[in-house]
Amino acid sequence: MFLTRLIQASCVIAAYALVGLHIARLAEASAILHWYPSLVLVAAWVLSDLASGVVHWIADSWGSQQTPVVGPRFLRPFRVHHADPEDILRRGFVGLNGDVAIVTLPVLLAVFAIPLTGAFGKIVALFIVSLSAVGLPTNQVHQWAHMPNPPKFVAWLQRRGFILSREEHVRHHTSPYAMNYCITNGWCNRALTKIDFFPRLESIITRLTGAVPRSDEMVAVPPLIEVPERYHRTTEVRGYRSMVASCE
Repeated sequence: MFLTRLIQASCVIAAYALVGLHIARLAEASAILHWYPSLVLVAAWVLSDLASGVVHWIADSWGSQQTPVVGPRFLRPFRVHHADPEDILRRGFVGLNGDVAIVTLPVLLAVFAIPLTGAFGKIVALFIVSLSAVGLPTNQVHQWAHMPNPPKFVAWLQRRGFILSREEHVRHHTSPYAMNYCITNGWCNRALTKIDFFPRLESIITRLTGAVPRSDEMVAVPPLIEVPERYHRTTEVRGYRSMVASCE
């Protein structure tokens, strides 16, 4: 456990240090002094939210805790989180953000291979760095969305839609947990829900492979976990009548 935390902490520090270093490199190359940085940043912000939704959907819907390699380490925490939504509030900063940093670090290192001598290279590098910078705190943003009383500045960002809010995320915690997967800022959730993006994708996968999404939902989490009382409110969300957390 100590070694794992040490690796995670090192990767968090290194990842944010690389983001800062790349910003300095891009500024020196005048890549952030043109017309396109704002467009690149918005595109990265949207794509990061979409990517968080796809990863979240995969982890929630496919495989089981017995799946080799990824089951115990990657899939199980997502399934347990549905049974005990407050589990994420008990996780420390390093454990919460370390895995994302581990995945992001090689991407940030690869940016050094992109030449900043031309406009195309600058745009690509800026996009990847922006995508990484926005994606790094995704799990932290997710935790804040579960806090009844987040820090004031965080609450300000949530109210203005810059990051995922509690009100936006609570819709995901409705059995069978099949909507509002995007957790970076939640911008993509409404559009994806409107076009039934994930249900349609699940239908295609089931037809092609026979696999059934969330087939282990009832057995993938410990049966004796007590769900906090404030999550015991019944509501109707897109046809599903089930338990959903209070936003109060």
